[in-house]
Amino acid sequence: MSEARSRGSESTREVIVATALRLFRERGFEATTMRAIAAEAGVSVGNAYYYFDSKEALVQAYYDRAQAEHEEACRALLATESAFAARLSGVLREWVRVSEPYHAFAVKFFKHAAEPTNPLSPFSAQSSPAREASIGIYRQVVEGATDRMDAELREELPELLWLLSMGMVLFWVHDTSDGCARTYRLIEVTVPLVDRLVGLSHLPGLRGITKDFIAAVHELRA
Repeated sequence: MSEARSRGSESTREVIVATALRLFRERGFEATTMRAIAAEAGVSVGNAYYYFDSKEALVQAYYDRAQAEHEEACRALLATESAFAARLSGVLREWVRVSEPYHAFAVKFFKHAAEPTNPLSPFSAQSSPAREASIGIYRQVVEGATDRMDAELREELPELLWLLSMGMVLFWVHDTSDGCARTYRLIEVTVPLVDRLVGLSHLPGLRGITKDFIAAVHELRA
């Protein structure tokens, strides 16, 4: 495939995804058809299906795009900041900032993503690439931090922080404050608590509790 054709294909994909997100927001996920998306995007139905075999695939493309935007937004912070709390706070705040254009879509779409058996759930097998990429950001948060912490906890922390971020997402979806100010405030009050707990994890008197907690995580994961 030539470079020009590749750019054209990518442009078509982006138009289809952007159109789908707009229609999902305006009409709802169930009421929006692939035919309607194709018509609004100015492509044939066959062309729309060539790029995306279902509406669910379009949402997965949104997940991937949002994840890429978040990674780029965090790049400078993770390259320069070494304190765990600052790295975690910055990554969470950047997620809220880059997700702001999709807030109205997320509010209407959330009921689908919240269903445990739905392929659009962030915990589904279909969402695995975006989920692993997101956990990867929190792995960078942990690995680049110079703070002392329990070695076993350090290994488990990226996934635990991702789970924390899922709680933040739930709060954000329901946040009607101007500029999602309440979500930013939640980050402001939560991160210091997480930082303190992580910082205490290496102390002799708390190592037993840390190990019990990690054992519980392993059991529940299995």
